[in-house]
Amino acid sequence: MAKITILGCGYGTALGVLYTKYGHEVTTWTKFEDEANQLKETREHKRLLPGVKLPDNLKVTTDPKCVSGADIVVVCIPSAFYREAIRAVKPYVDKNTVIVNASKGLEESTGKRLSELIREEFPENRVAVITGPCHAEEIARFVPTTEVCAAYDTESAKYLQNMLSNECYRIYINDDVIGCELGGVLKNPIALGCGIARGMGLGDNALAALMTRGMTEITRLGVAMGASWKTFTGMAGIGDLIVTCTSQHSRNYRAGLLIGKGTPAAEAVAQVGTVEGYLNSKTAFRIAQQLKIDTPIIEQIVNICYNGADPKESISVLMTRAVKHEREQFWTD
Repeated sequence: MAKITILGCGYGTALGVLYTKYGHEVTTWTKFEDEANQLKETREHKRLLPGVKLPDNLKVTTDPKCVSGADIVVVCIPSAFYREAIRAVKPYVDKNTVIVNASKGLEESTGKRLSELIREEFPENRVAVITGPCHAEEIARFVPTTEVCAAYDTESAKYLQNMLSNECYRIYINDDVIGCELGGVLKNPIALGCGIARGMGLGDNALAALMTRGMTEITRLGVAMGASWKTFTGMAGIGDLIVTCTSQHSRNYRAGLLIGKGTPAAEAVAQVGTVEGYLNSKTAFRIAQQLKIDTPIIEQIVNICYNGADPKESISVLMTRAVKHEREQFWTD
């Protein structure tokens, strides 16, 4: 069993419940005193995980020294606050600790993947990514879940796979860190789009089209950023896309529903909470433009969210683009 510290008490609380059940010594960290006190007093995250009781031995703290002596540090912090959080605990992390990114976003100012931020701040530590199709609401209730772990060294991936897998949480390993991380990032704008389409009253055909052509954009941009196209056929790609584009658990999907029904994008995000697809759509589109990669769906998500475009007009733009061959060149390589 391992000593694990989890940064972030949203999705991190769900992982904490899971890891504690299977014998690990777990501490969750938040910088918010109110959140920590509420979790300690009620032993329940009433807003995010209502009805899920926290185990008595799952610790909650605001002390950044809690990472000291941890075998594994799992980072579950929204991308906008990610670097701030890891810098807060940086002085107390041991050199032999494995640091795992479990968040799905990009740093807005630099466009860097979150594991890249970890490597910049902790150059001597081993770094990995765990990602895939999962919702906190199901993780915390021990619903069978599979994810994928990719690390910058194979041994770390195998260590995390063997240490964290259990009867309701199965981890596969992959050697493509870039692809695994980008799959979790780039599906968010597509899920936002699926929510918008459903909120507009569009049917299953439209959602299937958005998901399928969305995966084309994810793969196209991911490959240009250094990923293997094969990664996007697995859990970090199509698996995560499906779960995020079709579920009420998905904040991206729920925010999209509100937008599709007429709520301004910024207001919809404020109602739902952290919506990585809202912020990362702009970052992803900026990167796509820099790399000269065609991402028409992501472009329309940006237009809706930031330029006041009417979703009906965006659908029309997508549907009336020049016709083309479906298959990408790299799929035949």
